[in-house]
Amino acid sequence: MYLINDKEYKCSVAVTLDIFNDRWKLAIIWHLLENPKRFKDLHIDISEITQKTLTVKLKELEEKNIIHREVFAEVPPKVEYSLTPIGEKLKPVLKEMYKWGINYVEDFGEVTPQESCEAEACLKNNF
Repeated sequence: MYLINDKEYKCSVAVTLDIFNDRWKLAIIWHLLENPKRFKDLHIDISEITQKTLTVKLKELEEKNIIHREVFAEVPPKVEYSLTPIGEKLKPVLKEMYKWGINYVEDFGEVTPQESCEAEACLKNNF
């Protein structure tokens, strides 16, 4: 049995699924792998997400200690989001998911030449 914040889980996979229960959280983490980003930059990177959903998902990831929110004492206020040390540990997992996704598309779909070049550069640079 696993216990986190008074919530019981029967296996560690259930813990993982509870944290990453939607596509947006992994997309946010993916875009924070390289460097910290401001809200607007994340919203541009993940253009399909609404501002409200992005705000909610960032708060959820912060509550789970996956990301860190830093507020700078400036006018206008500046806020940056970055991965925590436990969030950084997701890098190899997401890299493998990225590779798996490419293999899946190659087997059952089509990869455009531009995407193929970007994928190779991404893997060479470790994101």
